[in-house]
Amino acid sequence: MSSTKAVTFSVSCMILLVSLAGCTGLSSTTPNAEISSDVTEINVGDVVNFDGRSSTSPSPSIIVDYDWDFGDGETRLTKSGIISHYFQNSGNHEVQLKVTNDLGESDSISMTIFVNSPPSIIIEIPGFVKTGEIATLDATNSFDPEGGDLEYIWDFDKTFDSDGDGDPTGDADATSSTAVIEFLVAGNQTGILTVVDDKGGISSEEWTIMVISRTFYVYWEEEKITYSWSDYLEQGETVSLIHEPGLNSRIIEFNASLILDRELIPLLWPEDNFSLHVDLPMTGWTTSTSTTHDNITENASAYISYDELNEIPESGYNIQADSAENIVYSLLNEPGQRWGMGEWAWSITADQCDPDIPVDGIDPDTGNDWNLEVEFIILTPRVAEIGV
Repeated sequence: MSSTKAVTFSVSCMILLVSLAGCTGLSSTTPNAEISSDVTEINVGDVVNFDGRSSTSPSPSIIVDYDWDFGDGETRLTKSGIISHYFQNSGNHEVQLKVTNDLGESDSISMTIFVNSPPSIIIEIPGFVKTGEIATLDATNSFDPEGGDLEYIWDFDKTFDSDGDGDPTGDADATSSTAVIEFLVAGNQTGILTVVDDKGGISSEEWTIMVISRTFYVYWEEEKITYSWSDYLEQGETVSLIHEPGLNSRIIEFNASLILDRELIPLLWPEDNFSLHVDLPMTGWTTSTSTTHDNITENASAYISYDELNEIPESGYNIQADSAENIVYSLLNEPGQRWGMGEWAWSITADQCDPDIPVDGIDPDTGNDWNLEVEFIILTPRVAEIGV
């Protein structure tokens, strides 16, 4: 009988042990929350993808709700374990996930996301500049709220693609905290400053400078230019001469004279014949003349003379312009007033230098000396800025 009592006592003890295990949590139905994200540091406005699908609940229970709190005042309740969220406020955000199973039991977990604030841009620029002046653009007071280092990208003209990449707003015309630029055209000049911090935070700001024209006084200065050449030519020889008298000026008139030295005995040896030729390739004009010697007491000579080649312009007036160079270019290239610009090509040829009577069978006069004088009257535009 004592044997039977011992068996009954052992079975009772086993049942008691199972009940205790359940009381100690070995059969708990509480879920276990897990959370992860693709990044933990972002810039304001960026998105973070969160994943809570690794969360579990003891079988046979299942997780039915994922309750998200993003730490910036926004919450979401989803049935799936993945979600994306845009962070618009900088700082550290504690993101919490609470999972609940079909038995109504829940578990929570959290993680921290750092949201980097963008740089703050402060630009100092002049209110206006004149064309041709240097403007200084200063962004040294810009700062990163987190204290990081800054990079600067200046685009001097948001409408012009200076680097040829197809985007006129993305040019890096300067990369320091201060930049200098010269504006050559009047009007409002708009550019963009982009500042990047050490974590990739980006801020951009447009700036505009008013560029005003300058006032100039314009007058024309008259000048006489003279070219002189002397030489000797044998019969049949030609000499060529080139000059550019109208450089940066307007030619009004010119006079050219070719004078030959007298023959020693003109009655025995007739005056020599020379021809004078001038060609203006840019203008497409050419002309020629020959020496004459109707009067045996005068040297043989040839002349070419023209006046009113271009109009005499108005002088002494004020004009608004971007630069003195632009004014001068416009005046010198006025339509219909460009006659004589470019090179003048002169050529002198000894056409006939043989005497009628040889001396001892020898030609004592096989050539002749000549002198060429060319005089030009030109007007040169002078431009002086007013109110510098």
